[in-house]
Amino acid sequence: MRIGIPRETAVGETRVAGTPETVKKLRALGLDVVVEREAGLASHFTDAAYRDAGAELVSASETLAADIVFKVHKPTFEQIRGMRRGATLICLLDMCYDDGTFDTLAAQGVDSFALEMMPRISRAQTMDVLSSQANIAGYRAVLEAARLYGRFFPLMMTSAGSAKPARVVVLGAGVAGLQAIATARRLGAQVWAYDVRPEVKEQVQSLGARFIELDVGESGAGHGGYAKPLSEEAQRKEQALLTEELKKADIIVSTALIPCRPAPVLITEDAIRGMHEGAVVVDMAAASGGNCPLTEPDRIVTRHGVILCGITNFPALMPSDASNFFARNVYNFLEFMLEPGAEGVRFKDFLADDVTSMTLITFQGTVRFETTKMAKKRPAGASA
Repeated sequence: MRIGIPRETAVGETRVAGTPETVKKLRALGLDVVVEREAGLASHFTDAAYRDAGAELVSASETLAADIVFKVHKPTFEQIRGMRRGATLICLLDMCYDDGTFDTLAAQGVDSFALEMMPRISRAQTMDVLSSQANIAGYRAVLEAARLYGRFFPLMMTSAGSAKPARVVVLGAGVAGLQAIATARRLGAQVWAYDVRPEVKEQVQSLGARFIELDVGESGAGHGGYAKPLSEEAQRKEQALLTEELKKADIIVSTALIPCRPAPVLITEDAIRGMHEGAVVVDMAAASGGNCPLTEPDRIVTRHGVILCGITNFPALMPSDASNFFARNVYNFLEFMLEPGAEGVRFKDFLADDVTSMTLITFQGTVRFETTKMAKKRPAGASA
């Protein structure tokens, strides 16, 4: 089998789906690896490092013609047409929207796996790219907040006077939120956190933050550890109660997302008006509409004196470690899919295990309905 690793072409993307480290591991499995020239430069992995690890440096078209293709983002339609029938694709497939990619992959005869569909079970943790990348995002979001905030995070006592510690509020206590809490605490801030799932209170407190408890009349705990949408009445209560807490904040890091739905509005314009001049909001849900309606994706703007950061790809700001983590997840997934065969390794039955069957999107020329039922037609003009 031959693995192909092309360079990512999405605007602003700096990650790569395979690193020299994982190339060595793939070669140890008896697999050939071809890497597009300069595929890793944005992540600070040189062509020489890939060559030394055992990869062959080739053109983009040659990587796409491999038996197995690793990518970070879904391929373009042109890239899909360059893939061979019977090939296997492993990447993030943007499963919440159907822009024709699934049908095109099926028509091309490509078996594709969506990494974002990885089940949240213990034996799949080493393959979970959403968690590994969310960890990086939560960390980097706090660093961006510190960069934009015109004051110290910790208590600072100097001969010129003292500066009080920053009050940081983290909205959402998933993987990104918990990492944001831990990072803000390490920087010396006083941290509060809120989540619609009351069961995360102990996790928040274990990191040294205070949990904001609001009585909205219902729990937001959903399946698989994710949050679920609140009723309209509960959302109104939540916004009203949360607004008064947010007005006290120096910095808000907002991570609240519900899979395949617009991000819930937690930071109202009234809350922004009530915050002090120079306060910062880092809205990590900007790509899904934002937890604040004033956020603009991939822009840093000031509204009512408050700085709003709408960066949508925080892992791309830390490309070396983000690529290392992503590539290890992908390698672990592929290793799980393989078994010894008469002529080296071969694929196991994709449908025989939840880890592969739940991530398998197109198979033997068909789109599997059960894994794409959440996909919606992307509105005209919406970005991928």
